[in-house]
Amino acid sequence: MRYNAPMTKLTAVFSLGICFALSLTAAAASKEADRINNAAAVMHEIMATPDKGIPHSILEHAACVAVIPAFKKGAFIIGAEGGKGIVSCRRQNGSWGSPSMLTVGGASFGFQAGGQSTDVVMVIRNRKGIDFLTKDKFEVGGDLSAAAGPVGRDATAGTDALASAEIYTYSRSRGLFAGISLKGAVVKPDNDGNKAIYGKRVDAAALLKEGNTASPAVAEPFLAELRKYSPKK
Repeated sequence: MRYNAPMTKLTAVFSLGICFALSLTAAAASKEADRINNAAAVMHEIMATPDKGIPHSILEHAACVAVIPAFKKGAFIIGAEGGKGIVSCRRQNGSWGSPSMLTVGGASFGFQAGGQSTDVVMVIRNRKGIDFLTKDKFEVGGDLSAAAGPVGRDATAGTDALASAEIYTYSRSRGLFAGISLKGAVVKPDNDGNKAIYGKRVDAAALLKEGNTASPAVAEPFLAELRKYSPKK
């Protein structure tokens, strides 16, 4: 009987370790769910006012849409800690595919000084952008040409710079939504975020290019907004 005590202690420690690991996994999944819900809300609020949102003609021809929401004041300040968001790309059949989590950082724009809440949207205009989204990282305005996106129901890509841009970038701060330059921003896949929502390691290429991975239920709010404002082509 005297050998049972050490084994009991080992079992207890092992059980505590499992419980701790499960609690961390659940916390990570909950955090990513909040991120996705915030991204969905950003998309809905921006597009609910067509005269001040992303032109439908832009979304209609988008290859991918990424949203980096601000969870709270000061949570996302480009040039400081950076932000985290979600991106979905169209499949070959025109439907929106399984999303991938991502991080953005490295850029800087002055009106964010002071830490006000900021949301960022990136509209990737062609399938070349999908290749870059699956790399370890890429630079907006460097690897892919970028421009502040047009805003409003009747806005069009009327200048040469706009027409040739591969990414349109937008920012919403203090209720003001506008196209803004994100030149220099560095975009990376968030593999830990993907693991949290898919329950396993899955890379961005499998989600954005191959499109064979089923979307998790937690991603549905974001995908529903994309389908609503930019249906299958």
